[in-house]
Amino acid sequence: MNDFTLNAEVRSDLGKGASRRLRRLASLVPAVVYGGDKAPESISMLAKEVAKLLENEAAYSHIIELNVGGTKQNVVIKALQRHPAKGHVMHADFVRVVAGQKLTAIVPVHFINEEAPIKKGGEISHVTSEIEVSCLPKDLPEFIEVDLANAEIGSIIHLSDLKAPKGVEFVALAHGDDKAVANVHAPRVAPEATEEGAAE
Repeated sequence: MNDFTLNAEVRSDLGKGASRRLRRLASLVPAVVYGGDKAPESISMLAKEVAKLLENEAAYSHIIELNVGGTKQNVVIKALQRHPAKGHVMHADFVRVVAGQKLTAIVPVHFINEEAPIKKGGEISHVTSEIEVSCLPKDLPEFIEVDLANAEIGSIIHLSDLKAPKGVEFVALAHGDDKAVANVHAPRVAPEATEEGAAE
């Protein structure tokens, strides 16, 4: 039994204008499903159902049972386009899951032991909150852990510094892009300076 399910309907009214109408008039989120041995499929889902599903962070990195007009298929979230100000989902891309066939998915990042560099007087900046991975469906991790216990002030944590779970590959790294995940820097304003500013 799949914990994550989403109902959708096929949409035939395509294009940017149609997508805007869907969002405005019917509170629907337009989406596309592709991958596997089937043609891409344009669908729409209730915005409130999508929002409810995404309340659970695990939905981003778990297989979702997508019910399109009574036909069920397993998918993962490939990409979400969000409203720049309000943050709600405006469009979604799903990839079909085929057993034994590698998939790419976006997986959340969990930072642990952040207090270690903070105790040394450092400040942490999270450069990313998610990583794109490639793996078989059975190896899809729920999240990628970034351990900051040994991070020094002035250091940058890159993808290559992370330990990928067994059977999992970081897509950017495979393409030669060793992205930064987080950095630890000295406080931008010295405490004495802020106190002097307050006194003035």
